[in-house]
Amino acid sequence: MEKNQLKRGLSNRHIQLIALGGTIGVGLFYGSAATIKLAGPAILLSYLLGGAVIFMIMRALGEMAVADPVSGSFSAYANKYLGPFAGYLTGWTYWFNWIVVGMAEITVVGVYINHWFPEVPQWVSALAALVVITLINLINVKAYGEFEFWFALIKVVAIVCMIIAGFGIILFGIGNGGVPVGFGNLWENGGFVPNGVWGIFLSLVMVMFSFGGIEMIGLTAGEAQNPEKTIPSAINNVIWRVLIFYIGALGIIMVLYPWDEIGTAGSPFVLIFDKIGMPAAADIINFVVLTAALSAFNSGMYGTGRMLYSLADQGNGPSFFRQLSTSGVPARGVLFSASILLVAVFLNYIVPEKVFYYITSIATVAAVTSWTIILVTHMRFRKERSKEVGLFQMPFFPYSSYFALVALAAVVVAMAFIEGMAVAFIVAPVWFVLLFIGYRLNQK
Repeated sequence: MEKNQLKRGLSNRHIQLIALGGTIGVGLFYGSAATIKLAGPAILLSYLLGGAVIFMIMRALGEMAVADPVSGSFSAYANKYLGPFAGYLTGWTYWFNWIVVGMAEITVVGVYINHWFPEVPQWVSALAALVVITLINLINVKAYGEFEFWFALIKVVAIVCMIIAGFGIILFGIGNGGVPVGFGNLWENGGFVPNGVWGIFLSLVMVMFSFGGIEMIGLTAGEAQNPEKTIPSAINNVIWRVLIFYIGALGIIMVLYPWDEIGTAGSPFVLIFDKIGMPAAADIINFVVLTAALSAFNSGMYGTGRMLYSLADQGNGPSFFRQLSTSGVPARGVLFSASILLVAVFLNYIVPEKVFYYITSIATVAAVTSWTIILVTHMRFRKERSKEVGLFQMPFFPYSSYFALVALAAVVVAMAFIEGMAVAFIVAPVWFVLLFIGYRLNQK
């Protein structure tokens, strides 16, 4: 049995960047223009609200992960505290979530590659990304951690540089003839909340999609060195870092450009570096966002393999996925997930212009399902351990749990009012019915 145990090869720096890498991806670089159109400058309030919800979810997960650091994380906890079906539903839905997000990421890879090589079909780039990332994840967990560390670091440094450059333009007029731009664009052009509370409400869908992946910290618990220290540190630090990157980056963009013009004249990230006179700004930013997409996809491939391993370990998945490679990697789960992701390559071949929005809606429902079960599982966890004092307790419990659950329900309701997201309300029920049938067959 010992050779079938995952190896603790992830250090604190790996875990910090893995969480950031899985979160800062297409939601910021590719989906931000669409989100700004919904809420205008008030999108900053949407990210504050979304960040508060995610923080509560992560603290709930972190409390359980510190008490019981196992691979599979919240699926294993749901299995233990809510019953086998909850573990089955959570694990397979989270696996499905990352499959769908992976499809979004490799779709965007194709778009970015076309910037340099417009003659290369989008599906070819998607296939190449799938092969490379799969090979990285087959080496060992430390190799995955190193690749993810550097992938994530590139985009983090780029965002920090963009924020600094933006402040230079706003306060000192660098690249603007020495004339400070000021902050007027935040309240001009219809005000700070141009589309009212309704716009903020609708924007929460893409905001929560942007935060998808942050729960990856929980999955690393089974392979983290010193999890009782690294997990709390990663959760407490990553939340404010993500808020700074999202709110800082989007705030700078909306100060520099009228919100209703963002996305109409190319990427706002390119425009900022172009304005301060950086040569080849478009190529540099294209490289950064390509790295961001590959980083998030890398995290997703890691997550799918570990979740299949955990499901097999619980008896909620084929025992085939329980076997590890000689380097301690759940290679069978990784390869199975990669084979399913070939669907994205096919979709990029037949409907490349519609893939991203279809996938976003499905991934959001899957992520909300996983987060809801994390919160409900934690409530049962607290009930069963009411006499124990946890090392990393969720603040303001149980009110924080109720707040987060209501917010997640609001996100699902908002999706019904956004054009193109109705596909999620078709796919999700079909998926849950298939899961129930699969569970019954598995029991027999």
